[in-house]
Amino acid sequence: MSLILEGGEPFFMPGNQIGCLLIHGFTGAPKEMRWLGEHLANEGYTVLGPRLFGHATEQRDMIRARWGDWVASAIDGYHLLHDACSQVVIMGLSMGGALALYLGSSFPVAGIVAMSTPYVTPHPLMRHFRPIVPLISLVWRYAAKGPSDWRDPEAAEDHLDYEGYPIRAAAELDDLLAEMRQGLHRIAVPVLLICSRGDEAVDAEHAQAICGDLTSSEAEILWVENSGHVITRDAERGAVFTAAADFVRRVTE
Repeated sequence: MSLILEGGEPFFMPGNQIGCLLIHGFTGAPKEMRWLGEHLANEGYTVLGPRLFGHATEQRDMIRARWGDWVASAIDGYHLLHDACSQVVIMGLSMGGALALYLGSSFPVAGIVAMSTPYVTPHPLMRHFRPIVPLISLVWRYAAKGPSDWRDPEAAEDHLDYEGYPIRAAAELDDLLAEMRQGLHRIAVPVLLICSRGDEAVDAEHAQAICGDLTSSEAEILWVENSGHVITRDAERGAVFTAAADFVRRVTE
């Protein structure tokens, strides 16, 4: 494993007995959750932002990552907060949202916030060729990312992520999403899905599909209009932060 990139470090902000676990996305870094963490910490909550295995180091480190490694990173964070706090709310962006839903189906939590979260792997070719992706990845290791959907150019310039998508790791993401889908019916706590209509990676159908599989009596979708995929750092991040903090307050009272 390579050294952690500057800005890719995990973060912890001590506060009260309400813990917020903030999980970053695929090829991203804890940095994309830090501003949200600071907002929640200013509200008095205890905040932990773990670094998922293979992230914020070198792109090649993700090639040997498996979906269980990302789950283990998130579970480590959950246990750290659970031991220190009386209640835990899990929040995640993109793949981090999938991890939040996965953990919420198996561990005691007060609520879940899943942001820009896919229901299935967004790229149809991955779903079609999934059985042979490990073989394909031996010769085609990385796929280029598409055009940027950021609305805030300054935040985009400061964003920390890998330049491409490791093909082998994308197959693991597909497996993780399958595990997430199997557990959605077990989630009994309130769930807030926050999505942007300007998200070019995960469209509206994903949030609607997740919400349709949830059996929780408190499941809702909040839409923002002028942001891309990384809504925790893009133009409407203030509205996202406020909604997340209001949700934590409501489910932990």
